[in-house]
Amino acid sequence: MMRQKNHKIVRLGIIGSGRIAYRFAQEVKYVSGVNLEGVFNPNIHSAKQLADQYELKFYTKDLEEFFNKIDAVYIASPHKTHYEYIKEALENRKHVLCEKPMVLNVSQAREMFNLAQNNKLVLLEAIKTAYTPGFNKLLSIAKSGKIGRIKDIEATFTKLVSGDVRELNPNEMGGSVTELASYPLLAIVKLLGTNYNNVQFETFIDECGIDLYTKLNIQYNNATATAKVGLGVKSEGQLLISGTQGYIYVEAPWWKTQHFEVRHENLEHNEKFFIKYAGEGLRYEISDFMSLINGNDTKGYKLLPKDSIFISEIIERFLKRENTIVFPY
Repeated sequence: MMRQKNHKIVRLGIIGSGRIAYRFAQEVKYVSGVNLEGVFNPNIHSAKQLADQYELKFYTKDLEEFFNKIDAVYIASPHKTHYEYIKEALENRKHVLCEKPMVLNVSQAREMFNLAQNNKLVLLEAIKTAYTPGFNKLLSIAKSGKIGRIKDIEATFTKLVSGDVRELNPNEMGGSVTELASYPLLAIVKLLGTNYNNVQFETFIDECGIDLYTKLNIQYNNATATAKVGLGVKSEGQLLISGTQGYIYVEAPWWKTQHFEVRHENLEHNEKFFIKYAGEGLRYEISDFMSLINGNDTKGYKLLPKDSIFISEIIERFLKRENTIVFPY
């Protein structure tokens, strides 16, 4: 996937050892120029379990010792810990790839990107869809004029979860928006930009205060967008991009973009596109992260700081319940 000549091997560490960390450790093997060194987690049992499976060193107390062994870090800890871990990593001059949502408010997002820039470090949000070939092909087609001017976007991501899990834990900042909204917001910001006029929310909240289904309506000067996310309501996980000369339909699961169709009034003009999606998809974000570390800025456009700041801002406005209609679940 990536050729890296005249560059040293990047020593990579993981903070956090939940489900996504296991998938990440598996995907690192498919990217050249990087070696996974170790994992940090204050929970010794969890850290050791991941370390044993992938033959890594593990650290549970001394974060500075962990940082001394690596050049870059992937942060896969719970949402509310991201800010402190990002800040410590950047202050220790380590490049950072952080799971979504990177942070939960816009001021922290701006602060961290400024810190990274001042220290000449890479800070990248790990929304894996942003780096996949299929999604980037989709963006190029949507912006090419094939469907005219984009006027509306509808993006949905739902999955049903239950039990004593982090996603449903209010103490871990669980909920549909914090868990899933980064994906549809990614599609919206990459197609319509960051200069929106207003956002409104309609949400179903359970007795613990967790949003189990939320609809986000975003208004721009000349376009609209709707994002639907849910942990307790299931819907079709499709992406629909409507334009003045046609529309693009991306079938579920659109965030693993492998197939989409450009459709027109005249059916003879319809086009179908098929793009390979390898493994868990994480190898694409790892590859771009390594490329940026090694000075290749050409891939940075896939997820810009302003895109991540936009996503943080929308999530923060929801958490503050701005312009929100609340329904009982």
